[in-house]
Amino acid sequence: MAVTVETLEKLERKITLTLPVTAIQAEVDTRLKRLARTVKMDGFRPGKVPMAVVAQRYGYSVQYEVMNDKVGEAFAVAANEAKLRVAGQPRITEKEGAPEGELTFDAVFEVFPEVKIGDLSTAEVEKLAADVDEAAIDKTLEILRKQRRTFAQRAQDQAAQDGDRVTVDFEGKIDGEPFAGGKAEDFQFLIADGQMLKEFEDAVRGMKAGESKTFPLAFPADYHGKDVAGKQADFLVTVKKIEAANLPEVNDALAKTLGIADGTVDALRADIKANLEREVKFRLLARNKQAVMDALVSKAELDLPNASIQAEIGRLVEGARADLKQRGIKDADKAPIPDDVFRPQAERRVRLGLVVAELVRANELQAKPEQLKAHIEELAASYEKPAEVVRWYFGDQNRLAEVEGVVIENNVTEFVLSKAKVTEKSVSFDELMGQA
Repeated sequence: MAVTVETLEKLERKITLTLPVTAIQAEVDTRLKRLARTVKMDGFRPGKVPMAVVAQRYGYSVQYEVMNDKVGEAFAVAANEAKLRVAGQPRITEKEGAPEGELTFDAVFEVFPEVKIGDLSTAEVEKLAADVDEAAIDKTLEILRKQRRTFAQRAQDQAAQDGDRVTVDFEGKIDGEPFAGGKAEDFQFLIADGQMLKEFEDAVRGMKAGESKTFPLAFPADYHGKDVAGKQADFLVTVKKIEAANLPEVNDALAKTLGIADGTVDALRADIKANLEREVKFRLLARNKQAVMDALVSKAELDLPNASIQAEIGRLVEGARADLKQRGIKDADKAPIPDDVFRPQAERRVRLGLVVAELVRANELQAKPEQLKAHIEELAASYEKPAEVVRWYFGDQNRLAEVEGVVIENNVTEFVLSKAKVTEKSVSFDELMGQA
């Protein structure tokens, strides 16, 4: 087999493959003979179909398969001999004018780029730090109390106030006409819980059971219901029932209901703190990892293979369609999603993947077995039965591969932070939790 390699532009290459016709024909004959032993055709006993009949029926498809296989094998051998790292599938076309007894093909393809990573000591990274303070523990305790609140009906003469659960009938009209979603009966909501628009809550606050009121409500311009966004409505609301919330006291009994073995408030607060610290650690790691990756990409020079970008766009499009399907969108698998929607995201992912892979290779930042084990144990620590979660991770290669990817990213993050110009910034617990 004669092989020539030609550089077209940037990452695009061309290999010319030459195959002897005799080798292809020999393989076609072998496969047809093998097929003849099992093929079933009307008028013949199994295994007794004449070769000429088998060749007439299956010759074209077998020849097509053999050509594909032989050209694929020849391309793989040629790329390997030339030490080329091929990105995506080659585009193969047959050339005309080949010498008698030979077939010649052009294989056009892309290779993975050379990645040049600049001086990381000049990279600037802002690293966040945050602590779990007593206020964060108090706030979490308040959430736990609200999750376990009970409600008792207020007396007829008591007005609705913040924290109460009210049951109402309401009907809204715009320019005197009802609109979709503007009417409900026996509708429940908590006042000051943010479930309803402020004007609605303000109108119901102070009302008593059995009272009715008409009030104006201006829908925000960015309201999720596009038919009413930016419009003014008039609502008639009738309060049918008002229930006062009763939050459990923070005591040993609450600690026991929350599964604290010691059954004390101190142990409950310590458990909350441990869980919050674990969440803070993962959030800080995710945010700081993002900052590191941004700095790393800014220091790298490389061309991007279009084949890899198209493959990544394909994955993102499929993910979007799966999301639409899950939301109940009809014919989600046929939804027209232009490639350009995901191109910037795909390009960043491909760029980042190639840069990280090069940094890992050059600095031996692969995930070590003890790192995998430690990370999985940390993930499992917040569950009721950590040992079962650890077994769940180790019981599946795909799950392990996901963890390995995270550990490698953590290794890269630590490596870059050890080299870069790092500015540390403290943020409050609330700021960290509020960051996207």
